Amino acid sequence: MGLKKDLTGSGKSKIVRYLAEGCSSLKIAKLLKHDHRTIKRFIQNSQQGRKKRVEKPRRKITAHELRKVKRAAAKMPLATSLAIFQSCNITGVPKSTRCAILRDMAKVRKAERRPPLNKTHKLKRQDWAKKYLKTDFSKVLWTDEMRVSLDGPDGWARGWIGKGQRAPVPLRRQQGGGGVLVWAGIIKDELVGPFQVEDGVKLNSQSYCQFLEDTFFKQWYRKKSASFKKNMIFMQDNAPSHASKYSTAWLARKGIKEEKLMTWPPCSPDLNPIENLWSIIKCEIYKEGKQYTSLNSVWEAVVAAARNVDGEQIKTLTESMDGRLLSVLAKKGGYIGR
Repeated sequence: MGLKKDLTGSGKSKIVRYLAEGCSSLKIAKLLKHDHRTIKRFIQNSQQGRKKRVEKPRRKITAHELRKVKRAAAKMPLATSLAIFQSCNITGVPKSTRCAILRDMAKVRKAERRPPLNKTHKLKRQDWAKKYLKTDFSKVLWTDEMRVSLDGPDGWARGWIGKGQRAPVPLRRQQGGGGVLVWAGIIKDELVGPFQVEDGVKLNSQSYCQFLEDTFFKQWYRKKSASFKKNMIFMQDNAPSHASKYSTAWLARKGIKEEKLMTWPPCSPDLNPIENLWSIIKCEIYKEGKQYTSLNSVWEAVVAAARNVDGEQIKTLTESMDGRLLSVLAKKGGYIGR
């Protein structure tokens, strides 16, 4: 029987653990009974922070389709390249080709650059990656909050605008603006929440713990088995309401303490897979520059977008952690691609 060439999620996790134990790629291939080249490719791709690109045949665009794309770009300001091409019923075109075509007839706003990491930040990110190299990330609950506004996140919305056209002017309000604070978590292939923070509540240590009690613990955690609770690791970032002594002691009384409460490095949203979930939801609720007239309507949009995120998408995010750890080590604590 020949050697196996395809890697499963559990197989990738085993590779990371063997690497942490100092095993060579050849020894890992023998232990897992995999082709040595497959193991080496996985390690190289993980260190580069991205999956190897699969070459696909380029789809040729006709002159008629180009005209349709140009009209769609004019009618759908701030839409993504995928949305523009889908509206024209043009499928099978890779993102790189879509963007190359649109650059001849439109422009896109660039995202803001991230602030630089200092030496201390990088060292703490490396220490964190080394500490959790052997972790079974299918047991980690990744959590975070996201604020969504009626008019779209400041500095975030971007999309294609036809040359010679002006970007649409967003709705300006004298009063009645604001937004909704949303909390959610992801573990393995499951979405926890989303849950809405009550309007007007500022999340300090006390209100954060009460919020977790009313939502996460009562509506989700209490339904889980004892074995699940024993093995689950709770992740939260270093926001003051999360990392305070009050919150830490409160979580400890709930049984989430020591190794069950993940330590988190500073300035590291790129290491939290739930940030990618927020991007998916924001792209959906703000597509084509959409704005909202009430807090209830934007919250309903968040719930609807979250329901459309399937288990395979979430699993892809949570299974990316082995690669993220290898990437942050390869980049000596620097930012990685998400």
